[in-house]
Amino acid sequence: MKKPDRSLDRSVNELYDELTRLAKGGYQPITAAEFVSGRFNVPAGKYPVVLTFDDSSPDQFTLDAQGNPAPDTAVAIIQQVASENPGFRATATFFLVDDIFGMEDAQASAGLKWLLQHGYDVGNHTKSHPNLSGLSEKKVQDEIGALEDRVVQLSGANTATLAYPFGAVPGKEKWARKQDGRYSFEGIFLAGWRPSASPFDEEFDRWNIPRVRSEGKIKENDCTKFCSTAWLEHLDKNPAERYTSDGDPNTVTFPKTAEDRLAKEYRARARTY
Repeated sequence: MKKPDRSLDRSVNELYDELTRLAKGGYQPITAAEFVSGRFNVPAGKYPVVLTFDDSSPDQFTLDAQGNPAPDTAVAIIQQVASENPGFRATATFFLVDDIFGMEDAQASAGLKWLLQHGYDVGNHTKSHPNLSGLSEKKVQDEIGALEDRVVQLSGANTATLAYPFGAVPGKEKWARKQDGRYSFEGIFLAGWRPSASPFDEEFDRWNIPRVRSEGKIKENDCTKFCSTAWLEHLDKNPAERYTSDGDPNTVTFPKTAEDRLAKEYRARARTY
């Protein structure tokens, strides 16, 4: 958006600058669904990064009269940065609520199909964005299920991931993971405040995946240490902590000294050095 209205919003220039920094710094976007699946095709030497946008607001994505992303929306900015930086993939995951980009149903259907056809990903963020921690099992499942039903109706596709509103976990996590015949997720995302472990790490918890807020080193919410600018600087100074792709989506390559950290289900794909 041109002028942020909320503390979590970024301006057009801020988003453009941060995406450009990622592109110049060797990062390669992948989707949330690809991340939790453990199979993503990233060139050797690049660093996978998942770009997520919550709440499906119109400033994230709108189609113009020609059927293209409207200027100054997040998707248009991603497309621009990708065109200016060959090899930088134009993709992100949009966690949706009932009001999908401020569009009527016909527009929302066309918009979701455009995103999916152009390599973007959509996830579930519940129907009305409640704090799930205080809701009953039925209400939790109704919130998640109603949004999932809407996405399937409009796009013909299910979502693979959920992001908890406010990062608030329901009374029992299993309520959110699956409801037979309605939704079944492969991973669930929290609100922050640190990068996730690799999906191949035995410490990776696919049901509580942390994220990093996109923000400069401001005092609010400890962003001097825990938001994107601070974390990017930290990883630049500590590159061994950063996941680096081996270029082969069918293998997991790492130092032999870290062999004990590999999750059991990925041992057949291991290559050590």
